[in-house]
Amino acid sequence: MKKAEVMIATPANARKLQPVHELITSYELSFPVALKFRLGAWAGESAAADPPHGNTSERSPAPGAFAFFRMNILVTNDDGIDARGIYELVVALRGIGNVIVMAPLGEQSAVGHALTVSLPLRVTEFHKNGSFFGFAVSGTPADCVKLALRTFLSERGLPHPDIVVSGINHGRNTAVNIIYSGTVSAATEATVLDVPAIAVSLTSYHPDADFGPAAEFMRRFTPHVASLGLPRGTLLNVNVPALPTPEIEGIAYTKQGASFWEDEFEKRVDPQERPYYWLKGRYVLEDKDADIDDIAIRDRKISITPIHYDLTNYEFLKKLRSEWPKGF
Repeated sequence: MKKAEVMIATPANARKLQPVHELITSYELSFPVALKFRLGAWAGESAAADPPHGNTSERSPAPGAFAFFRMNILVTNDDGIDARGIYELVVALRGIGNVIVMAPLGEQSAVGHALTVSLPLRVTEFHKNGSFFGFAVSGTPADCVKLALRTFLSERGLPHPDIVVSGINHGRNTAVNIIYSGTVSAATEATVLDVPAIAVSLTSYHPDADFGPAAEFMRRFTPHVASLGLPRGTLLNVNVPALPTPEIEGIAYTKQGASFWEDEFEKRVDPQERPYYWLKGRYVLEDKDADIDDIAIRDRKISITPIHYDLTNYEFLKKLRSEWPKGF
């Protein structure tokens, strides 16, 4: 196997890995209070470069550390390929892996897991700041992931991703928002196709929101997820509070909450005097327990929630089988 094809240590390919001395990066992450990382020789840097803090022992992974090859990462979103969130995320992840961007041409917020079935999908190269940035797709976030993993990457001779990262969404994806989110649905589509995935959101809708802390967290967190893997069909839904990094109080592993939107449709009239409706609403924080996604964010913590697409209500299924009629 060529070195370029050996991207990351995972349970599936662990026996095929190159010797330890070929590692270019190693991390150590401490939970749950904070994430810390330990750097070996970065790609393009000399292996003899001074390690952090001048401690030569830092060149080798310590017991319990996670060792990584340079991984392949597919990045998408639902705010569109020209959004600031995806740009900040890509810049951060390029420091740890080979990033391929395949994202909607325009905003696709709240489209859920919609797929395009009655129109063709167009893919165009997208440039940003004078350089190639990624591939823009005339479809939904789920379209982007399905097209990339099923067809497009192999057609272009591009590597299959070790992990899919969707975001950084401009606004929280907690509680009921998960159902509507194109960001989460893109990550869900990856898990359907058996690729580990993370959805990441910044909990601010402010037009000048700072995506930097969320992007930096993902640079540290993504290799950890890719190395350990996730249960089949499960993704991690990450929500980062809109705070400077020093003000974030660590992380919390959380459950999906029950908070919701009080929706209403405002009736308006266009210049031709035809009525139309504009959705608006107020977010109602319903939860109180510390292990709920929205509450962790309120407590200045990064919320990490494992979610999956099995929607079966197993408790009620037991009741159906034991108490309901066997036929009608």
